[in-house]
Amino acid sequence: MKRIPLYMICGALLLTAGSCSIQKKCKSPELDVPGEIVAGESDSLSISDQNWWEIYSDSTLCRLIERTLEHNRSLQSAEARVRQLEELYRVSKAARLPSIDGTAYANRETNDYADTKFSNDPEIGIKARLSWEADLWGSLRWAKRKGAAEYLASVEGARALQMALVAEVATAYFELVALDNELQIVRRTVETREESVEQARLRFEGGLTSETNYQQAKVELASAAALIPNLEMQIAQKENQISVLAGGFPDRVERAKLDLSIVMPESLPIGLSSTLLQRRPDVRQSEQQLQAAMAAVGVAYADRFPRLTFTLTGGVENGHFKGLLESPFTYMAGNLTAPLFAFGTKRAKYRAALAAYDQARLEYEQKVLEVFQEVNDAVVAYRNVRRTAELKYNLREAARQYVVLAKLQYINGVIRYIDVLDAQRKFFDAQIEESNAVRNEHLALVRLYKALGGGWNVDREAFRQAAEENSVSMNVSETDDRP
Repeated sequence: MKRIPLYMICGALLLTAGSCSIQKKCKSPELDVPGEIVAGESDSLSISDQNWWEIYSDSTLCRLIERTLEHNRSLQSAEARVRQLEELYRVSKAARLPSIDGTAYANRETNDYADTKFSNDPEIGIKARLSWEADLWGSLRWAKRKGAAEYLASVEGARALQMALVAEVATAYFELVALDNELQIVRRTVETREESVEQARLRFEGGLTSETNYQQAKVELASAAALIPNLEMQIAQKENQISVLAGGFPDRVERAKLDLSIVMPESLPIGLSSTLLQRRPDVRQSEQQLQAAMAAVGVAYADRFPRLTFTLTGGVENGHFKGLLESPFTYMAGNLTAPLFAFGTKRAKYRAALAAYDQARLEYEQKVLEVFQEVNDAVVAYRNVRRTAELKYNLREAARQYVVLAKLQYINGVIRYIDVLDAQRKFFDAQIEESNAVRNEHLALVRLYKALGGGWNVDREAFRQAAEENSVSMNVSETDDRP
């Protein structure tokens, strides 16, 4: 049995000691993850497992999301950063291997010192140098870990940005179609009130009513018409927001109409708490940043101790070209470099790295808490907006009946005209509230889908295939409906 060299045993012990020291100094995150995401609910499935085009049934919205993922500048920048850190990781891996470089040179040195004979010393050479650093304290190993963690954090960061973009585009889209619907309600109301003003004018001029009724009708018309410019401004701004998200200049955005008859499920599966953190790329990004911070502590720790470097240089060297290839040259050296007096700077850097690790650890713990809060808030919001939408629909129907009855009672002289205006105002408000309630249903679904980590793990080719199949099925159905 061959004996293991003593220096190899010592090196292994030094590496192990350094690793153990870092592990002891860097406290692990304190995560007491609850058994259920939401108390009383435990689903094996989660809506985040579905693709975003399966969640959002509006084909126009799906095309907008796809265009955004293709052309959004922020996402392209994040992908470029992934490529950058991938190359830097390769640099940190290569630092552990020997490096070889070559030099070809020619120089001529002349000396003509006082009281000394003139000398001429030309030199020509071709040399190659191999250098390698013995990783005694794990500095290069920790640097490699740091590079790997930073690279993986950038990958998760790009995924988290994609998840956020899917949610942002969907949110802006549903807000836009809701604004369209609100503007349509306002314009219909303006047309109705213009007719009321004309009727009030004729009744006033005919001596059937006082001028008060006529002026009240004009006030209601003006108050409704004053809403149109602000709505048109909001619509234009929302279109500009979506256009820029999709990587284009401000322009008109194609969209469908808000479907007020849509019925969403009472509840949606949210999955298990044990898999929630794995589904959220921003949590995994924070975890990799924590690993990078720990590796930085290891680098700072190892930087306090000596560094051993071996150098082997060989080649040919001569004073003239003649006989150059017959003049071999070799040189071997080992350098042990140790900090002597740094006035505490290296220790301070090490302590600063430990403090940076504590920051990353606490940020990671906070991120986990925020994720569970986001999911719980999203679940509660989804449930309540579903109930609110049903109530707003009933309110709108009751307000519509109120307007019909008020008009009949006014014609029969039972109530005053101001009561009719009040009924019309309540119906107008009820229509707006119903529109906003349906919008909030869509937004609650978007927030829940994002909170559960949906929208980033997407096969774009699968989306294109699904879009083509959907387009074909639509064409077939249109053909079948023709006489």
